Amino acid sequence: MKKLISLFLSLIALVSCSSQSARQRPAGDEAISSTASFYDFKLPELETGQLVDFQQYKGKKVVILNVASKCGYTPQYGDWEKFYEENSEKVVVLGFPANNFMGQEPGSNEEIASFCSKNYGVTFPMFQKVSVKGNDKSPLYQWLSQKSLNGWNEQEPTWNFCKYVVNEKGELVSFFPSGVKPSDAEFKKAVGI
Repeated sequence: MKKLISLFLSLIALVSCSSQSARQRPAGDEAISSTASFYDFKLPELETGQLVDFQQYKGKKVVILNVASKCGYTPQYGDWEKFYEENSEKVVVLGFPANNFMGQEPGSNEEIASFCSKNYGVTFPMFQKVSVKGNDKSPLYQWLSQKSLNGWNEQEPTWNFCKYVVNEKGELVSFFPSGVKPSDAEFKKAVGI
């Protein structure tokens, strides 16, 4: 019975994710200035815990993923690694493990790092586990999902592997739901590939 309930909840989540559409920053006069900068963040790297200064991403587009190891979307690690390998001169992929959706990222930072390396050869920057929604939402995800901070978007992740795109100036420009892969035409347009 417990497995049946879990399967039912997973199906509900998939339907909810597939009904989402991409969100783009409004153009022209509709755009609202943000009150914080993406480049203000310094967050701990997954394996060492050393702070990574987001200033280093100036001049590149950035794709931010909330990731999980035990999710139906977990094979996207391979898609995003390939995308990163092919486009890292222009686009950076940043992974943020989160356990917010049905406990699908229960591992420690060390276990997550091992899983990503062993199963998908992940070389794109990965960060220590965060919360992407709720009362304990990380400051980065607050910035990504609060209009008062990023200037226009209020969409927080609704499942694992949601994507946010930040442009070369540090402005949030797009949100994409879980099912969107790097080969998606609208995503490719958002990152200029």
